[in-house]
Amino acid sequence: MKEQKDRYEIFLKVCETGSFSKAAEALNYTQSGISQMMAGLEEELGVQLFARVKRGVSLTDNGARLIPYIQEMVNQKDKLRQAAFNINNKIEGKLRVGSFSSITALWMPDVVHFFRENYPKVDVEIFDGNYDEIRDWIIHGQVDCGFLSSIVANDLTFYPLLNDPLCAVFPEGHPLAAKNSVTLPELFEYPLIIETPGCDNDIQHLLTKCPVRPKISYSFRDDTLIMSFVRNGLGVTISQELVLKAFARGVVSRPLSPSCHRTLGLAFSKTANSVVSQTMLRYLQETIH
Repeated sequence: MKEQKDRYEIFLKVCETGSFSKAAEALNYTQSGISQMMAGLEEELGVQLFARVKRGVSLTDNGARLIPYIQEMVNQKDKLRQAAFNINNKIEGKLRVGSFSSITALWMPDVVHFFRENYPKVDVEIFDGNYDEIRDWIIHGQVDCGFLSSIVANDLTFYPLLNDPLCAVFPEGHPLAAKNSVTLPELFEYPLIIETPGCDNDIQHLLTKCPVRPKISYSFRDDTLIMSFVRNGLGVTISQELVLKAFARGVVSRPLSPSCHRTLGLAFSKTANSVVSQTMLRYLQETIH
């Protein structure tokens, strides 16, 4: 039996897909049903929300102005559903998790399997983002919890899970591979490839403490792109053991000297902490070492 969606949830799905037919397919509705509900919503609000284009529909300017309000209504409805589940202490409902690439690759498959095997009525949704995006999603209630570094978790409830060492990374055969550890000034003798600001505040913070300014040749938000450029001899980088475990192929890493790490954990807003998200936290605390 399909879950019934209200018109506001369907509106957001149409915005996401840019098409009545794609939204209908994603939600297991008919295209005509979606079209009728959107027409009804436009009549209710007295605003034209969509304009038809060649390959679907596009938001009107007035429709775009209503998105934040409709998103907030959907968030509040999700919170109401979750609160009702909490009253009954049932581990079911939607679990929305903000995550970044290395954790999504290494931890989240096990989390999804855990809920499917033990709590099949929990629907795990993963929102892929960087530190700044995940923090913003937590604050505004767009996710129930999210993975962050402690350095950006101020004003949130933060549960540390892992100290993740930072490393110097370079291609195979690089001169620094002969060393047991690498200082930042030694690393900065070579072109540096880093993540864009907001993707890894730990590394940005480390750079500000070093008196030697690196020559940054490229910056990407995708760890796999950074490793590809390093692997192909286009520069060196600073990364973390978790990232290397997930994405490092054909590169060499050495500990930084002096050593440093980021503290990864699960963050919640001060006012939201559902039974479902606490279940995930307990699972991670028991399995992450």
